Amino acid sequence: MERRAVRIGCEFVHEAGVPTSTVFQVQPRDEAPVTLARQEWATDPEIVTRRYVDHYGNPCLRAVLPVGRSVLRYDALALVPDSTEDVDVDAPELPPEQLPDDVLLYTLPSRYCLPDVLGDVAWREFGTHPPGYRRVQAIIDHLHERVTFRYGSSTSVSTAADVYEAGFGVCRDFAHLAISFCRALNIPARYVFGYLPDMDVPPDPAPMDFAAWMEVWLGDRWWTFDPRNNAARKGRILIGRGRDASDVAMATTFGAPRLESMVVWADEETT
Repeated sequence: MERRAVRIGCEFVHEAGVPTSTVFQVQPRDEAPVTLARQEWATDPEIVTRRYVDHYGNPCLRAVLPVGRSVLRYDALALVPDSTEDVDVDAPELPPEQLPDDVLLYTLPSRYCLPDVLGDVAWREFGTHPPGYRRVQAIIDHLHERVTFRYGSSTSVSTAADVYEAGFGVCRDFAHLAISFCRALNIPARYVFGYLPDMDVPPDPAPMDFAAWMEVWLGDRWWTFDPRNNAARKGRILIGRGRDASDVAMATTFGAPRLESMVVWADEETT
């Protein structure tokens, strides 16, 4: 398989009034089809860190931010397939009684994904669609047309129901909405976030940021869907999976340090 190299990473600058325990989720999962050729961490001042893997299999880094200004930087080189994610328009839905035990979790409500609140809308809009991959794609198409992408249009407490009513959101909101509709229809869906470079697509003039998309269980496997972009893409580099964004926050602080700046990069390395 042809592979392409993508330089990825991020830098967080915090100002803390007291020592603050923090968990960072910015390191990709080193699993197929992505390979990490190199990676490195740096902090200023020097901070003791410890890595662990969370309940969902996501790599995490624990640290205590010192009083004052601190910088944490992650930089890596990832090798990605020169191809988009798989698509199978004939992939079938399974009835709940046939779902694997560990997949059932992703049919239930969670902090930001509310299939119980949005169930009537989901069944009204998509209940008569033929089940399977095409029905999930119909959900993506509907949200892509109905909801407008707008920076700053939602907050850290905005749920899928809030965003559906407002009609505006960012990539995580698109994912939360699509996941909510899928779960309302008993289709397992989970939240994914990571790095998404502009590979073989027109460059986005906005500053690079982390990206959110979703995975849906159809047939006997998970399939990737992108409610924000509504397109198959090259170069997806997955950091974390969970029920929703609360499970895979890029930085969870046990206190209230001020985030001075956050910079993200995901650019193809060319020779």
